[in-house]
Amino acid sequence: MEQVIARQRGTDFSSVAIRVFGYGFIGLFALCCLLPFLLVLGTSFTAEKSITLHGYNLWPKEFSTFAYKIVFENPGLIIGSYGVTMGITLVGTTIGLFIVAMTGYSLQRPDFPYRNRISFFIYFTTLFQGGVVPFYLIMTQWLHLKDNYLAVLLPGLMSPFLIIMMKSFVTSIPHAITESAKMDGAGDFKIFTKLILPMTTPALATIGLFIALGYWNEWYNAMLFLSPDLKYRPLQLFLYNVVTSADFIKNSSVSSNVQPRDMPLESMKMATAVVATGPVILFFPMVQKYFIKGITVGAVKG
Repeated sequence: MEQVIARQRGTDFSSVAIRVFGYGFIGLFALCCLLPFLLVLGTSFTAEKSITLHGYNLWPKEFSTFAYKIVFENPGLIIGSYGVTMGITLVGTTIGLFIVAMTGYSLQRPDFPYRNRISFFIYFTTLFQGGVVPFYLIMTQWLHLKDNYLAVLLPGLMSPFLIIMMKSFVTSIPHAITESAKMDGAGDFKIFTKLILPMTTPALATIGLFIALGYWNEWYNAMLFLSPDLKYRPLQLFLYNVVTSADFIKNSSVSSNVQPRDMPLESMKMATAVVATGPVILFFPMVQKYFIKGITVGAVKG
């Protein structure tokens, strides 16, 4: 009896030790992931002179909101840029998620005769691409999307990587469900919307997050196809132009409002990063559970 009690105590102690070590390691790792963002946040509220003298710090040695005052100097423009980015992200994520889900579902159907050929063309684009010049000519000369928000929306609707991920996830759903629904008289689109989509919530959340982040961080296509005369441009491009203008003023000899030596260039870079990533950080916890599950299933099935 004493031996059994001793073994039980040893097992309880080992279990507690493993949990303490595991939670401690995970907590330390989470802190390491959080430190860069805290460094960005602290530097954004630091005066430029302090950054020059002391470098970057987690806690501002000389507190200043000058960088945010310059970023929000034209609140109407930045609010409009937020609106454009949110609109493109919402519409693009909704449409892109539906297209990617339909494509992934179709390519895993064994009764789809052309799935191998279509899969080849999709996978081929992951290895070879036409380049920037043909892409620009197609968007401007053939589709006539110069100075059109569709030039930012359309390229992000589909991604070969996301299609492969969706296909891998849908493969885990038994094909017998589709066959039984067909025997009951359901069409392909009804099967997809009523049966497949509800069972692929983790994959949809994961893929939707990838698509949304792609649209939210988009600035390159906006720079190519949206002219500076357009009043409201995506947020990332707007912030990029703010930092570029500040860099130009700092390196110039004349400025109407701010002396070049006082331009908080380094803290402005950090302030724009905080402004751009703030909504994403608030949104991510809502889909974190589905995101982790979707990534795990896609990795195992792939």
